[in-house]
Amino acid sequence: MIAFDLECSRGHLFEGWFNSLQSFEEQHLENLVRCPYCDDADVRKILSPVAVRTSQPKEANRPAAINYQELAKEVVEYVKNNSEDVGSRFAAEALKIHYGAAEKRSIRGSATAEEEKTLKEEGVAFLKVPMPVSDPEKSN
Repeated sequence: MIAFDLECSRGHLFEGWFNSLQSFEEQHLENLVRCPYCDDADVRKILSPVAVRTSQPKEANRPAAINYQELAKEVVEYVKNNSEDVGSRFAAEALKIHYGAAEKRSIRGSATAEEEKTLKEEGVAFLKVPMPVSDPEKSN
């Protein structure tokens, strides 16, 4: 079965279900496809916003599975390589940057729940990213 979005000459939109495109065309030529609102036989197919897959894609066309552990490592590395670690001074430094008292730059650090609330109230945009603690004494 295939569904087509249809429109009559009076602008009524409706859907028609057919066994195939050929079946629609045959019925349309015989004026059997009619508007359910006004019985107009002057009907045309219109573009549908929905795409229907008729077959499974080949293996080569399927996207590779996402390795979430590797992706997380890449995110952590990117953040470390592209931001300044300000530690527990994060909220204070973020406010300084927000109000122009310090140069605009990417920073990372930690903040308490109360400091996060203050940052939100002040309109400071920030993103919480869990960062692994790298303590050489606790390495496996």
